[in-house]
Amino acid sequence: MTDQQPQQPVFSIEKVYVKDASVELPNAPAVFMESQTPQVEIHLASNVEKMNDTLFHVVLTVTATAKHADRTCFLVEVAQAGIFRIHGVPERDMDPILGIACPNILFPYARETVADLVGRAGFPPIHLAPVNFEAIYAQRLQQQEAHAATPLVQTAN
Repeated sequence: MTDQQPQQPVFSIEKVYVKDASVELPNAPAVFMESQTPQVEIHLASNVEKMNDTLFHVVLTVTATAKHADRTCFLVEVAQAGIFRIHGVPERDMDPILGIACPNILFPYARETVADLVGRAGFPPIHLAPVNFEAIYAQRLQQQEAHAATPLVQTAN
C-alpha cells in the first residue's frame, strides 16, 4: 500500500513574447511641429485561450493613443502574450489566476515595449503607471453578474 501525496498546484511560465505590435503616425510629420503636449489615453484588454488541459495562452493588449485636439499624434498597440502551465489548482481559483496573476506578469513586458515604440516613433516615451488587475477583474465580475457575460476562458478550435 502506498500513500499518495496530494498533487501540488503547478503554475509556471512557459513562454512570454510579443504577439503583435504596431505604431501609427497618421498625421506625421505635421504633429512634430505641435508645441503642446498631447493627451494620452490608455486602454487595456486581456484574452485567455485554453490550449489543452494544462496550458493557457494569455494575451494582454495595451493601446496608447495620443491626440492634439482632434488630431491623432500616434497610436501604439502591443499584444503581449504568455503561455502558462497551470494544473492541480482548484477550478474556482482558475479565473482569478488567469485574470489577475497572468496579466500582472505580462504587464511589465508590455509597458517596456510601449515605451520603446513610442520613443522610436519620435515622441518622449510613455511610462505606464502600475495597473491593479485585481480591481479590473472585480469590475469584470460585476459586469458579468449584471449582463450574464461569457466566461473568461475560451476553448481553442
